[in-house]
Amino acid sequence: MNAMPTWKRSFAALWVAEFLAICGFATSSPIIPLFLRELGATDQASLNWWTGIVNAAPAITMAVFAPIWGSLSDRVGKKPMLLRAMAGGTVLVGLMALATSPWHLLALRTLQGCLTGTVAAATVLAASIVPEEEAGYRLGLLQVAVFMGNFVGPMFGGAVADLAGSRITFLATSALLGTAAFVSLRFISEDFVPKPRAGSLLRSVLPDVGVLAAYPALVPLLAVCFSVQLANGTVGPILPLIILDMTGGAPGVASISGLVIGSSSLAAAVAAAAIGKVSGRLGYGRTLLGCLVGACLFSIPQSLARDPYQLLALRVCTGIFLGGTMPSVNALIAARCDRNRQGAAYGLSSSMSSGGMALGPALGASVATGFGYSAVFLATAAVLGATATAVAVGTRKASDQRPKAAAAATKTAATAAAKTAATKTAVAAADGKGDR
Repeated sequence: MNAMPTWKRSFAALWVAEFLAICGFATSSPIIPLFLRELGATDQASLNWWTGIVNAAPAITMAVFAPIWGSLSDRVGKKPMLLRAMAGGTVLVGLMALATSPWHLLALRTLQGCLTGTVAAATVLAASIVPEEEAGYRLGLLQVAVFMGNFVGPMFGGAVADLAGSRITFLATSALLGTAAFVSLRFISEDFVPKPRAGSLLRSVLPDVGVLAAYPALVPLLAVCFSVQLANGTVGPILPLIILDMTGGAPGVASISGLVIGSSSLAAAVAAAAIGKVSGRLGYGRTLLGCLVGACLFSIPQSLARDPYQLLALRVCTGIFLGGTMPSVNALIAARCDRNRQGAAYGLSSSMSSGGMALGPALGASVATGFGYSAVFLATAAVLGATATAVAVGTRKASDQRPKAAAAATKTAATAAAKTAATKTAVAAADGKGDR
């Protein structure tokens, strides 16, 4: 029996570690409003304000720091950056269990955004260790770990909080992140030779935005990252309030909300694996376009849903298509950027995604306040539709350029052949004159 290749063993360990990490973060995130109430934010206005700022803070700081970590990974290695993200989360989330004021939680969550970012770190590490022909499938599988963690984590966190309290939930998250860091350290192998530092230390850790000039095709992909996360963030945070409105405050709203959120995450996980498997054959650009169109179309009827279970069915369908977007984008980034600069590219994509996650809840809350809950789904559909249109235009331009490039290549080859033939004729003529 042939031994499993090293890259496959490393990827399997990476999958397990990322699942544990995302499961950990998802374990504590849903109980933050309840914990803020314990810390003294008792009136509704204060609770809403603290909940919003505490959830936005890590997304904002992650948007700033993700390109820095991505650029540094190209110089010191991808595995150290993954360990940094998981170890940082282990310490900071564990300290949240000791918070005695909302300010403490805000400060720790802000630092969390500065130091963590396991998805970007795991993505760039996966792209660097798997063969290029396996990139689409393996990045899809990695996205499955993310979705599965988001599916299991909230249910686990709710059970722990009910049985032992919110503070123990943060300790459970810390334990899961510590386990993920150990798995990464012990079982992931990376063949990386550190680059000599060029210039000052400050220059070596600055975001490598020059990668956008070197690979202009990355710019629209980063815009897609922003838009997809903006669409996700528009509905997600207020979904429990929408279900509360549908049910009229009937008992079991939290359980129904968890079912709707978890089911769409599970559907996205399955879709990420399946679509990642076939996207290489269909073409990553076509796959991305199809997923965006499908997610847009299934978002529109959600505005007409009047029952949580109608919404559940539509959210599952939307999750299926959204599950295929990020694996396709990540595979396109891997295909269009040299491996030596993929860390910078994925760092920028993580920054754009974090920006979308930070802006999405504000957009959703504003639309809901001004136009009602139904309009939130239409706003999501508009974002996805506009993104799909931009991708379609970009794909068509790329298709139009291919025949031109092929024709130019054919013309160049014909010219070269003609020159070669002329040279041979001249040489033959010269040889004939010499024989005379």
